[in-house]
Amino acid sequence: MLIKEYRICMPLTTEEYRVGQLYMISKHSHQESEKGEGVEVVKNEPHEDPVHGPGQFTEKRVHLSSKLPSWARAVTPRIFYITEKAWNYYPYTITEYTCSFLPKFSIYIETKYEDNCGDNANIFLSDKVLGDHEVTFLDIAFDEIPERYYQSPEDPRYFSSVKTGRGPLREGWQEHTKPIMCSYKLVTVKFEVWGLQTRVEQFVHKVIRDILLIGHRQAFAWIDEWCEMTMDEVRQYERETQEATNEIIGRVTPSISISEVGQPSATHSAPASAPSTPLSGDPPEFLSAPKDRARKKSAPEMLTLPALRERTSAE
Repeated sequence: MLIKEYRICMPLTTEEYRVGQLYMISKHSHQESEKGEGVEVVKNEPHEDPVHGPGQFTEKRVHLSSKLPSWARAVTPRIFYITEKAWNYYPYTITEYTCSFLPKFSIYIETKYEDNCGDNANIFLSDKVLGDHEVTFLDIAFDEIPERYYQSPEDPRYFSSVKTGRGPLREGWQEHTKPIMCSYKLVTVKFEVWGLQTRVEQFVHKVIRDILLIGHRQAFAWIDEWCEMTMDEVRQYERETQEATNEIIGRVTPSISISEVGQPSATHSAPASAPSTPLSGDPPEFLSAPKDRARKKSAPEMLTLPALRERTSAE
């Protein structure tokens, strides 16, 4: 098990981010869903939690078969999917990912949103402290993303919002930009296979880092499309894009199916805060000699803070 905390600042308020996040997820999922693959919405319904109150539950299947790199296709079934279950009790959310053919693989993301610049050091503190965990600050403007996902209109260093006047973002923008909010994400990756666990978990965290950067860049770059929407309007947009996406997915119905591995029941909370996984055609680091990832000089350093939250078996 490898746990890391990510902090992503945005030039938004937490209420604005709530709308922008839902819009970004819906639009991105629809864009990625073609030729029978992409993100299929299974459930999207209100959910009541005894602790967190009313919220929204979503269940999605991320179909990936033909999008896998060659090294992965060689060792996976021809048709498979990632199951995403999310509970949204904004500003607190939980998202879980499991794989249809890897019962020992899972990702658990606990997210909290606050109107600050990421300086709440104890946001995930609990009575059950297991040790230290790594904290990484992600800069949507100056941290590198894979070149194949770069789009100049979505570059916060050059993007300027017509409707809000925000942007472009300059170096050190987190220190003087108003409004500003932070998405705090405590990410737990498990791959309980002896001999591969450490390398696979490290590789998955690197993929998650790229997902978070790409998704948050898009949420800001698309601000003029969603900034005037109400929650009711963005929920309607979400329903319409889900219907269109599911229609695309359904055009190519698999001739076989793979049953989901049963998961223990849980009471959780949150919608996904990131788009579908960008996958590389290159083999992951655990299948080749490790290489250091090139980073821009402006990229933030890693910090280590105490406080690792243990997930109880009752959850």
